[in-house]
Amino acid sequence: MSRGLCPRVNSCGSAWILSALVFAVNALDVDAYSCHEVRTAFQLRQVGPPHRVPETPGRDVDLLVCKHQGPSCCTRKMEESYQLAVKRETLHNIQSYSYELEHLISGHSDAFQDMFQYLLSFSQGHLSSLLEGTYSSLSRQALPHVNQLFSSLSLYLRGANVSVEASIHQFFNNLFPLVYTRLINPGLEGNMMMGSEMDDCLRMIRQDVNPFGPHPAVMVQELEGALGAGRQLGLALEEGLEVMNATKHVSMSKECVKGLVKMVYCSHCRGLTLIKPCVGYCLNVMRGCLASLSELDQPWRRYTTLLEQLTHAMAGQHSLELALLGVRGHVNEALLYAQLHGPLVTATVDKVCGLSTREPPSMQPTSPEVTTSTSAVTSSSLPPSATPSQPLPEQWLGQLAHLRREFLMYLQRYKSFFAALPEMLCEGENVVDDSTCWSGDDVVESYTGRIVGNGLHAQRQNPEVKVRSPNPTLAEVKERLELFNQETQERFPKLGQVEVWDELGSGEAEEGSTTDCDDEDGCEASGDGQDQTSHPDLSSEGKSNGRQPGSDRPRETPSKPPSVKVIGGLPSASWPRPWSLALLFAALCLQWTLF
Repeated sequence: MSRGLCPRVNSCGSAWILSALVFAVNALDVDAYSCHEVRTAFQLRQVGPPHRVPETPGRDVDLLVCKHQGPSCCTRKMEESYQLAVKRETLHNIQSYSYELEHLISGHSDAFQDMFQYLLSFSQGHLSSLLEGTYSSLSRQALPHVNQLFSSLSLYLRGANVSVEASIHQFFNNLFPLVYTRLINPGLEGNMMMGSEMDDCLRMIRQDVNPFGPHPAVMVQELEGALGAGRQLGLALEEGLEVMNATKHVSMSKECVKGLVKMVYCSHCRGLTLIKPCVGYCLNVMRGCLASLSELDQPWRRYTTLLEQLTHAMAGQHSLELALLGVRGHVNEALLYAQLHGPLVTATVDKVCGLSTREPPSMQPTSPEVTTSTSAVTSSSLPPSATPSQPLPEQWLGQLAHLRREFLMYLQRYKSFFAALPEMLCEGENVVDDSTCWSGDDVVESYTGRIVGNGLHAQRQNPEVKVRSPNPTLAEVKERLELFNQETQERFPKLGQVEVWDELGSGEAEEGSTTDCDDEDGCEASGDGQDQTSHPDLSSEGKSNGRQPGSDRPRETPSKPPSVKVIGGLPSASWPRPWSLALLFAALCLQWTLF
């Protein structure tokens, strides 16, 4: 009898042959057979206490899962231990495969948030240096409002229920009383008490009077676009972590556990502790167990596509960095606009608030001495990252581009994660593909059952695992993910028009690609996108005389009394220009250092 078995197991190795021979001998004499190997595997795999394994196999054992004719080393108590062990092992394997994906999402979520906070902190210090160096008469009172603005933007990027538009308008509302009494009508604050009814009236009428021209609205438009994509990217990464967390703790049905025990441990009952399942058999079992999980495949693919598009919308062509660095230019131009239109603003304020603009005292008020350094006015809600010891902005731009490219490259690997998970669990040393293997009932040369596909619908034809109903927890996760995808698409309807600008991993950029767009290339503003981050031209009435020298645009200076002195007449910032970003940022850093 043993000779008849040898050709069949020729490829299984000496250990398997030994087990088969022992069982062949046992068929002649049951009492001569020992379950020592089964007990050893039972103990090594931490299935349960070894005393549950009998010394010798028994016949007519009352088993529920591993039924077969002949002697068996299993008992009902062992089957119960096998069920607990196989659930633990399968969940561990699922978690081990999902760990890298979860780590990818979590790590890049933290990295993007750190980058956002650094850019906010740098932009805040950039604006503070402008106020301290050029508008010193109002800087001390204005800096708390700067802190409040960037604190709100930080909360917005972190997903809080904060409005960018409301935050910017509140900033300019609070700035208006200071500008009115210190720039438009210098010395007027000496006749008024700060915090009086005048301040409240000026805040309330600011948007109606429009002393800052179009600049607050342009600033809102630019920041809402760039920060909106960054915020949604952060929310999307959090949503991905929620999905992964739910899938790690998914429950397994009784039919699934039964199928797993047959696949992994029923061969042990016959003493075959080294035989491995057939690949096709393993796929059927795993696809049956993970049928509800595989239903996440389509919404997950859509989700990863949205992640790519949000990343491009946020980091492509340096949109986020340029929008934040443009805040200083917008505020500067807004203050210039207010001074140039001072007489009209004053007349309107007198009518609405009933204020008298008497001649100021002959002695000009002394501006308060500003001793607060730029690094000292950083909001407490932002990390102290914008310090001289940190990399220069152009270096961070390169890091953000690298972070974006790395994230998208890794993301490509996980687009089909939920569909491919059963196959990943049936790879490597866990199964046998082209030699003698375990089919759940016997040792076979190859698996002959029908191999079904992924998803609930395909499981109707599954010969190994019966899938009776979808997992309610995963059905809820799928519905939530689909809803998130829909809301993201509705909020950003043009995301589908954003094309991938680089071939990930190729190392070469196509013509017009921004993959390796260095600061020197000047490609951050090309084509139709150039005007999106540039200041719109003022009307002829409101054009500043602080424009770049050499401009041939017609200028008309509004009539104003000679006593109005324009402070801060620096060249207007226009983001972006076809200049190199490296030179631009070098100049900005030099300015900040000098201030």
